[in-house]
Amino acid sequence: MKTNTIKRAGRSHFVNMGPIRLRQPFPTQHIEMIDPFVLLHHYGPYEISEEHNPFDLGPHPHRGFEPVTFLVQGEQLHRDSLGHESVVKAGDVQWTTAGRGIIHAEKPTKEFVKKGGTIEGIQLWLNLPAEKKMMQANYQHAKSEEFNMIVSEDKKVETKIVAGEFNNNYGKIATQTPVNAFMIDARAGGKQTINFDSSHQGMLYLLHGKVIINTSEILELDKNQLLEFNQDGDGFSIEAETDSKLLFLSGEPINETVATYGPYVMNSQTELLEAMRDYQMGKMGFLPPN
Repeated sequence: MKTNTIKRAGRSHFVNMGPIRLRQPFPTQHIEMIDPFVLLHHYGPYEISEEHNPFDLGPHPHRGFEPVTFLVQGEQLHRDSLGHESVVKAGDVQWTTAGRGIIHAEKPTKEFVKKGGTIEGIQLWLNLPAEKKMMQANYQHAKSEEFNMIVSEDKKVETKIVAGEFNNNYGKIATQTPVNAFMIDARAGGKQTINFDSSHQGMLYLLHGKVIINTSEILELDKNQLLEFNQDGDGFSIEAETDSKLLFLSGEPINETVATYGPYVMNSQTELLEAMRDYQMGKMGFLPPN
């Protein structure tokens, strides 16, 4: 296998979003986006209790992309203007196709807040091509146990296939463009090789631990946490120095102009203004506060 060389490595700095402090590996002043991925947020771990619950995101709109949540720890209640209401638990993934417009809300369940616990997850914004930005909205919720899992030869690395394909095993989530999304849990000393198509832009994000990539590049917290690969190989190797958790993402670049404002990802400023107007006019549906 020819390994992909590393295009750039990035840190995952903390940013403030209202009452929430979270890590944002991109966009930054160095990495605007990694086409087709527009934004990556790593939120938590937060200790949630009846006295302290900052993670209550009331109804808000989206248009033009796919907001995706990988829940690592805890429990969240999802509600949306399509009528879905579901409890997302640790290891689950919710994959929303905002398309022409959706309103959704997320917060820890009342039961979780009452008993207390830790919430942590990844919020990913995946762009949609112009021809699909105004498609019908959709919501997919896949439970942890429903995903195919690949176990390394040394039995120390488990790769959960959320979307896409790995070693002729396929993800549970249906995608609008060619995308891979794998959640990787590696115990200390574990080794695994991940293959992906050279037409994809690929990246690796470290949530916890310390790993060596391609026998030389080290990923660890508060140093390098994000690696972006060049499109010049067939994959990369992982060796865990400590127990680690990583998210691998790859996708075919859309190569279109991107215009973003708040919760909208479109192709032009005019489309952003139309999105704001349509939301104000109720064209994205309605979701009452809870």
